[in-house]
Amino acid sequence: MADRRLQVFYTVARLLSFTKAADALHMTQPAVTFQVRQLEDHFNTRLFDRTHNRVSLTEAGKRVFGYAERIFELYAEMENAVREMTGDVRGALTMGASTTIAEYMLPSLLGDFKSKYPDVNIRLKVSNTEGIVSMVENNVIDLGVVEAPVTNKNLLVEVCRVDQLVVIVPTGHELAGYPAVTMAELARYPFICREEGSGTREVIMEYMGAQGLDKNDLSVCLELGSSEAIKGAVEAGMGVSILSSATIEKELQLGTLRAVPLDPPLERPFSFVRQRQKFRLRAMEELLDFARSYCDIQRQEISTPAAAEAQTTHS
Repeated sequence: MADRRLQVFYTVARLLSFTKAADALHMTQPAVTFQVRQLEDHFNTRLFDRTHNRVSLTEAGKRVFGYAERIFELYAEMENAVREMTGDVRGALTMGASTTIAEYMLPSLLGDFKSKYPDVNIRLKVSNTEGIVSMVENNVIDLGVVEAPVTNKNLLVEVCRVDQLVVIVPTGHELAGYPAVTMAELARYPFICREEGSGTREVIMEYMGAQGLDKNDLSVCLELGSSEAIKGAVEAGMGVSILSSATIEKELQLGTLRAVPLDPPLERPFSFVRQRQKFRLRAMEELLDFARSYCDIQRQEISTPAAAEAQTTHS
């Protein structure tokens, strides 16, 4: 409903990039440039300086940006007020999730949410934790869900559940019967790990540091870009690995992998990450509430698959 030219200008001004704005708005870069030029023609002045491949606001652009912020804040407040009165929840949201969460947590959550709110369209971008945090910082996505700690104090971070990471080995592996294993013991075996920037890899490296070890102590034989690839390699006997217990439920049920808890246990938060905006669309509020409830249910369910596996093995 708000002036499209102003929306496009505001996005470019926040990101200081026509390319990033085009991605965030799902537009082509020429279309973004055209909208900004129309607004500049309307005001008969330049709003951006474009020099040496850098974009900055002119004094007029800074003035327009300040008013645009107030306009869109009032617009969001009005939208929420009316939706609150009518009970109507609709709109479009862009979520981002790191790989593990996108593959194993979000499908059922978003499926249930879509059944309850069919008029909310959700776009999902998948990247590693580092990429998702960057998208939130640059306002490319409305909400991120990540699997590693977030250090940017300017973002709102809310833990939704705690995930346990476990050692995974082939069924006949000598570690399969262990009640638990230390990182020092694990370092004796070929290790398969995730790629640089992965939240899983980052958490493992921090855990090793706390145990007085570093990455060079691991006998890394493969670096793979997904949990599915790692599980396949472990099943094939190429090495051992550490993965989220949430990713191995099917394999534990089929008996193709065994899970061994780490000693001491290795846990990490799954967290919602978003900008510190005063007003958000009603659809975002409903999605957050829905996701919080979903995570509460997950926490109340029986302990992790790894614990269940260990319990079954030693009973």
